[in-house]
Amino acid sequence: MTKQPCTSATAEDEGEMEIERSVLAYLHRHPQAADTLRGIVNWWLPRQRYESGCMRIERVLDRLVGEGQLHCDPLPDGEVLYALNDHTKPPQPN
Repeated sequence: MTKQPCTSATAEDEGEMEIERSVLAYLHRHPQAADTLRGIVNWWLPRQRYESGCMRIERVLDRLVGEGQLHCDPLPDGEVLYALNDHTKPPQPN
């Protein structure tokens, strides 16, 4: 029996999970951070790895918003600002 090659859907899911982990790790290190999709692609994630993955990153961000981990606010220029929801932020030291 031959081994089936990895399907593109599986590879895509794994890529999105990696992006999700990277976005959440960044936000947990910088809980006050907020940025647009363009800013997240350019500054939060290693640019060379995700430059062509803007659509995948947007799907992950939309899913995290849908799950309530992030919230998003539209900006006047049409961009969307993403940030960690207050209930998921670590407590701040006094």
